[in-house]
Amino acid sequence: MVEREKDEGEAIALTAGSGGGGQLQREGPVPGTAEGERDGEERGGGDEGEEEKDRGDVEEWSEIRLAIAELSPAQLIKHCGGGGDGKPAAGAPPTLPFLALSHLLLRVLDKIGPTMAVLRLDVQRNIERLQGLYLSDPAKYSTLTEIVEEEVKEGTARKVDSCARAVLWLARSMDFTIVLLQSLEEDTGQQSLAQLVEAAYEVSLKPCHGWISSAACKIALKLIPEKKIFTSLLLGMGQDCSVLKDEIEKLALLLQPLLEDIHSMMAKFRLDRLKST
Repeated sequence: MVEREKDEGEAIALTAGSGGGGQLQREGPVPGTAEGERDGEERGGGDEGEEEKDRGDVEEWSEIRLAIAELSPAQLIKHCGGGGDGKPAAGAPPTLPFLALSHLLLRVLDKIGPTMAVLRLDVQRNIERLQGLYLSDPAKYSTLTEIVEEEVKEGTARKVDSCARAVLWLARSMDFTIVLLQSLEEDTGQQSLAQLVEAAYEVSLKPCHGWISSAACKIALKLIPEKKIFTSLLLGMGQDCSVLKDEIEKLALLLQPLLEDIHSMMAKFRLDRLKST
């Protein structure tokens, strides 16, 4: 019961702040800092200035750094359990970190600008649907496999408003995002952001879209901001551009296994070929 309440509190914290794309709230100390350092300072002198500084440091983290922290082996083991080898359980994607990553995806889409409004709305609706089910019973729905398997047994997995579809489209949106980030990191300066977004869309989302969705995305590409503006927004405050390449590579390395597990699960239940209109 205690563990369930703890997980539920963490999930609620994902949406604390403004709207569906609220500020990500992490539990415990910021990765890379000494465990308990902040608690010791508070007990020693109750320095409110230091507390505000710590909170500000977390808020200034880029979406990429926050995603890397969320995908750390320790976090995955914490939320979905692991074997005796100290590694996350294979083939059982944890729900809570997936929701956290989905909220970060919203923030990345916001940085691209209003051109991503249609995709952003779809992502937000899918997050709300999946999060609503998870919060109804965090212990029961601790992994995405449990959620999808239940809907498959009930015969509702293929419905438009199913959580199985929400998981599928959120994973596909993450595919798009990671392809875009990798293209941005590898680009030699010859392509515009609009060209990079279009190329990422072509290999990730377009094969799953019908003609209506494809037409809407084609129109949206005309409103893409300049690459330099997007890159500066993506880095976060006070971050050096030179670290972007390393962080994108690290994120791709951590995120790819999770996405592969999700797509493999969808294929197992024969849901991987579902398309939009």
